[in-house]
This record gives sequence, C-alpha cells and structure tokens, in this order.
Amino acid sequence: MNYKEERPMSLTYEIKHRNMVVRLDAEIDHHHAEEIRDKLDQLIDMNSIKVLIFDFSNTVFMDSSGIGVIMGRYRKMKQMGGDVGLIHVNDHIQRVLKLSGIYRLVKNYESIQDAIKRLV
Repeated sequence: MNYKEERPMSLTYEIKHRNMVVRLDAEIDHHHAEEIRDKLDQLIDMNSIKVLIFDFSNTVFMDSSGIGVIMGRYRKMKQMGGDVGLIHVNDHIQRVLKLSGIYRLVKNYESIQDAIKRLV
C-alpha cells in the first residue's frame, strides 16, 4: 500500500509597504488549501495588504483547491480596494490557471517589481 505522508504546509511571505509576496509550497492541494486560506486571510487583515502577489517559484503541483485559494483572496483583495498578481508560473500551473479562466481576472507578471509597478 502507498500512503502519502501528511506534512505541514510551507508558506513564506514578505511584506513591504502593504504589498505582500507569498511563496507557496511545492504542492497546493486540498490537503493544504484551508491552512493556506486561513494564514493568508490573517496576514491580509493584520497588515492591511493592498497588493498580494503569489510567487509559484517552488510550486510543482496545484489542483482546483489552489484555484479556490487564489479566487477567494482575489475577492477579498478587491473588497478591500486591493489587487492580486501571479509570478514565476511554471507550465503545469499555467495549464491549470488557463483551464480555470482565472487569467480574465488575475494577471501573470515577469517579476515582483513588474507586478507591484502595475498593480499599485
């Protein structure tokens, strides 16, 4: 039998001038989505974030719950007068995002600086 070992989700972030860059773990799936949502909502509220950038540098897998995480934060940020961007999206994540139609709302940028410049 194969068992997938449950491990804690890894999420790192940097906040500067009410802009937050979030680097997500290797996998964003239903096992970690709720934990990611809760942590991001807490950080957004505590720091009055205006620009949220998801950095997918370390992400190798994402399922539909990852789309839910992004869309929920998009709605939250819009309600607060803010915005969301994506950077360092690999081919797999790109396909998932395209299929979801999320690019009609959230854009992919070349770098953190580019995203902040266009979203602020």
